[in-house]
Amino acid sequence: MLGAVGGGGLSVVSILDDSLGLGAADEILGGRARRPSRDVTIGEAPAADARHPDVIAHRTLRRAVFVDEQGLFRDDTAGDLDEHDHDPRAVVLVARDGAGEVLGGVRLAPVDPDTTRPDLGWWTGSRLVVAGTARRRAGLRVGAALVRAACARAETAGVLRFEADVQAVNETLFRRLGWRRVRDTPVRGRPHVRMRWPVGRVADLVAATKAPLGELVAGLAGSGVHVGDDGAPVPGSDLVAACDAILPAMVERDPEWAGWCGVLVNVNDLAAMGAAPTALLDAVGARDASFAHRVLTGLRAAADAYGVPVIGGHTQLEVPASLAVTALGRTSMPVPASGGRPGMAVRLTADLHGTWRPGYTGRQWDSTSTRTPADLRAMVAAIGPGAAHRPAAAKDVSMAGVVGTLGMLAEASGTGAVLDVAAVPRPVGAAVADWLTCFPGFALLTADAPDAPAPSAGPATSAVCGELTATAGVALRWPDGELTEAVAGGVTGLGAAPTGGTKP
Repeated sequence: MLGAVGGGGLSVVSILDDSLGLGAADEILGGRARRPSRDVTIGEAPAADARHPDVIAHRTLRRAVFVDEQGLFRDDTAGDLDEHDHDPRAVVLVARDGAGEVLGGVRLAPVDPDTTRPDLGWWTGSRLVVAGTARRRAGLRVGAALVRAACARAETAGVLRFEADVQAVNETLFRRLGWRRVRDTPVRGRPHVRMRWPVGRVADLVAATKAPLGELVAGLAGSGVHVGDDGAPVPGSDLVAACDAILPAMVERDPEWAGWCGVLVNVNDLAAMGAAPTALLDAVGARDASFAHRVLTGLRAAADAYGVPVIGGHTQLEVPASLAVTALGRTSMPVPASGGRPGMAVRLTADLHGTWRPGYTGRQWDSTSTRTPADLRAMVAAIGPGAAHRPAAAKDVSMAGVVGTLGMLAEASGTGAVLDVAAVPRPVGAAVADWLTCFPGFALLTADAPDAPAPSAGPATSAVCGELTATAGVALRWPDGELTEAVAGGVTGLGAAPTGGTKP
């Protein structure tokens, strides 16, 4: 018999019977699949709700297997219950067949059950159990289905690190399901292996938004220190130019907000270059004059708030919705993205004011539309020409999110980076995974000497939250010191700036 794991481990139950022709892994999963089964459903319930039918069913099955059958826990009132069963954030997933019979269940929860501390998106799977009646039913792979459902549920909850301690004999099984080995770890005196599910949220975002750039802009990306920058210094002048297009679907859905963002993203780009914004030009496409007016209303409001005039542009009617804005700024010493070096401290300076933009929860944080002009301008000037100190490298956090943007800064600098998850400044109302992958309104990543002062950015919050390293890619560092891979290598394919990232 392959027993269950105690404590916070992921528990697997099986009965081996070679006469049925089942391998160990197949038996653990509840039998080798012979035909599709469409009448199995997996329900969810709060693990702390002791009166919920699914919770009752899961706890009953756990006790029958872990206490009565295997004797892994004492036969008392508590049985195999632990602190995670009282965590209001924890959930149980229970599988039932078409007749309502319980086939198995699993629990997932934050590693730290103390709800007074922030949930950093580090969760564990545990108490996976398959009913004896379901272990040999042809066509059912209950255990595998529950593990896959737990992985999907964890990612939906914004989990960036999802692990489980499994019995050593089951390592191959979990590898087959896509899990990765971390290390050996004893649990309740028995040999176990810590396994990790490879959460791909950051890597997927980078692949969708930035990875194609290297090939697409080959030969057009400029040269020298400013490859990969947010803006482009105009040769022979102190001008810096930036240009951004707003997603057509966003223009169509929320034209006033799109107009506002057309200004926002451009002045943020100039801010990251250490330039003072001086002028804007816009190109608007709209189905009619009324729709164009709505786009331009948002653009005008933002231009007024930031104090940057719109000096020209182009408007085309009777066409699909579109918006692109070009911004000009001035500085005699642009701050490159490529000025970082291994050992430099990474700092995030971000505006934590605001809330999720309606319709864009988890994707766009609106910190700017309710700020005063004075606050907006103070943030944009954080490392501008009048700043007391300018960092070695900087980038505005873009649609690649905090982690992806840090990867771009590191790539341009020819370095890698480590980001301390717990040290990242974050709004109270934003989950860690959402905050690290969203467009945050105003957020500036800088790299500089460890003792360098913070940018003077008005109401924004600033904190050192990582460092540049000699190893390519971006890793997330957790409170236990463990590193997990977020970005494997370069983000854009543009590579490091050929001049090495020295300040001009």
